[in-house]
Amino acid sequence: MGSFVFLPLVLPLTSLPIARLAEHHLHPRHAVRLLSWIGVTMAVCSTLALGLLFVVGTAQIPGNPLPDSWSDPEIRTAVPFHEAVGTAAVAGLVTVLTACSRSLRRHLRIRARAQRVLAPMPPDSDLVVLPDDEPYAYAVPGGPGRVVVSTAMMDSLDADEQRALLAHERSHLANRHHHYLLAAQLASCVNPFLRPLQKAVGYATERWADEEAAGSVGDRRLTARAVARAALVTRGAGLAPSFAAFAAPGPVPRRVTALLSPALGESWPAPASPAGLAAMVAAAGTAVSAVSALNAAVALVLLVKAATPW
Repeated sequence: MGSFVFLPLVLPLTSLPIARLAEHHLHPRHAVRLLSWIGVTMAVCSTLALGLLFVVGTAQIPGNPLPDSWSDPEIRTAVPFHEAVGTAAVAGLVTVLTACSRSLRRHLRIRARAQRVLAPMPPDSDLVVLPDDEPYAYAVPGGPGRVVVSTAMMDSLDADEQRALLAHERSHLANRHHHYLLAAQLASCVNPFLRPLQKAVGYATERWADEEAAGSVGDRRLTARAVARAALVTRGAGLAPSFAAFAAPGPVPRRVTALLSPALGESWPAPASPAGLAAMVAAAGTAVSAVSALNAAVALVLLVKAATPW
């Protein structure tokens, strides 16, 4: 196994430059999909690495989960890591499971609460306007998905800006952005080094919806104005990070600037470009992480097979 088992735990450090390059140079649709898959893959590899360290690091601890035949001194000597590593791996696994279950419970709780509130609403429309002095707008996934907007938010926008807002939220529902957001959030719970990817996915989903809203209303400047005006009046809706909200706290000025600039092309960039370089670095880092985790797993399986009578 050697030091390869530790690589999946530290390779997510590369997520920061990857996230920066992707969110600036890739079309937001490609950025969301690329960064989400990178985050999920690296999170799975990190979890596998922690599990392997737990197994081999506890080999010399009484009551360990290994086969009885591992009690032979020469077999235990072949196990490469000290019990302190196993103890740290146990703590890491417990922390990961606790953080993931807490995030998932919060997501499901908020989603269920929102769906209960919206259940009495007429099913023939995906738009729900709630009488509320607090300005907000967000998409609630489900069957059917709903766009929830307060009267205060609607009153703060003119008719054209309202069309941009609704197109933005409907894009979140149509493209199932909540799945990407939840995956990125859980990945960052597994490995804190993946938090830059979570933030980048959150920003890119909003940019993706911005671009589709601009295409729907046919006016990028109008969409930018709607985003900016909504950001000035909103105070947030208290949603989980795995839900999309119009003008949610975040880099709103960057979204406005992007809408006022020419749209990015949807084709994949050339390998020599900054975005192409980001994609190649991301692919290389993810591949190394997966190969390292697989190498360590195979080594452990071979060691168990050699030490266990069949």
